[in-house]
Amino acid sequence: MKKILFISNISNKITNFHIPSIIAGQRLGYEFHMAANYSEFKDDASKYNVTIHHIDLVRNLFSFRNIKAFEQMLNLLKEQNYDVIHCNTPIGGVLGRLCGRMAKAPKIIYTVHGFHFYKGAPLIKSTVFKWAEKWMARYTDAIITINHEDYQTAQKFRLRKSGKVYYIPGVGIDTSIIKEAKPKREDILYQIGANKDSVLLISVGELNSNKNNKVIINALKKLKNPKIHYLVCGIGNKKDELYSLTKKNALDKNVHFLGYRNDIPELLNSCDIFIISSFREGLPRSMMEAMAAGLPCIASRVRGNIDLIENGKGGFLLKPDDVDGFAGAINKLACDKDLRNSMGIINQETVKKFDVENVKKEMMRIYESELY
Repeated sequence: MKKILFISNISNKITNFHIPSIIAGQRLGYEFHMAANYSEFKDDASKYNVTIHHIDLVRNLFSFRNIKAFEQMLNLLKEQNYDVIHCNTPIGGVLGRLCGRMAKAPKIIYTVHGFHFYKGAPLIKSTVFKWAEKWMARYTDAIITINHEDYQTAQKFRLRKSGKVYYIPGVGIDTSIIKEAKPKREDILYQIGANKDSVLLISVGELNSNKNNKVIINALKKLKNPKIHYLVCGIGNKKDELYSLTKKNALDKNVHFLGYRNDIPELLNSCDIFIISSFREGLPRSMMEAMAAGLPCIASRVRGNIDLIENGKGGFLLKPDDVDGFAGAINKLACDKDLRNSMGIINQETVKKFDVENVKKEMMRIYESELY
């Protein structure tokens, strides 16, 4: 039986990130293997009839620890003699393609979850990453992109054996799970000490420099509206800095750090507005889930976000550092329940094309084209 190796960075369970490829590969008669850092894996791979291989990958591309990961990956490829390598994520994409070339893998596919060069990126960083991706494309037979900016960019690359570039609508979300999740608004209001007429603003994601949560906190300072409560879901290295900014702006009673949550669908169905202020995105799963929950979205006008929201229809798009713009958008939605509802209805319709069932069909089409 022919074999596929699906490579990613760090994984603790099998999700929609993997399932469309698993289904497509197995339907075409391939034995499906997966390689990643599985040190915290809590799933049962046998449920999906897949074989997993632990590789000591770390997210920092320049970490010396990835030298060991490179050796492990190369040994795995030589030992298993895979027919297809499907690389994902930045680290998995680099190590997988380099090792694939050295092991002479017959077919190498790479899914881009957001190029590290993009419109508005620092010039030096953008130039280095762009040339690196162009060079790596020479070792790649097919590139799969999840937003239109990356799709247009990748079409300019020279792929191995005149390979193709494809577009799919993200990694897929299960919209039915979001819609069916039961709200817990009363519990949340009680926990944060808010009144029933409060407006709940929510963001979901790692607290890092890219997510740029500080612009939202500074926007709330300008509004000085005690009815607006901001729920921050996530952990990360900017947590303490955001805590300090919240205290400095005297927003302790209105900005609530909820940490890591495993009840995001319920939280989204309990809130009024979703907000994301990132400098860079691929195609944000958090915003797609918010759209499925019927929330209007306030978002930075960057790659990925603009694939999901049309300014003035499903929400508002603003420059990532536009504090006044974010403040104005928050205020407009907070004061107009009818507008929130109408935008939410638009988003529930728009997000249907990003459902995992559509992604499964697209991945099947790509695998059929590339693996037959």
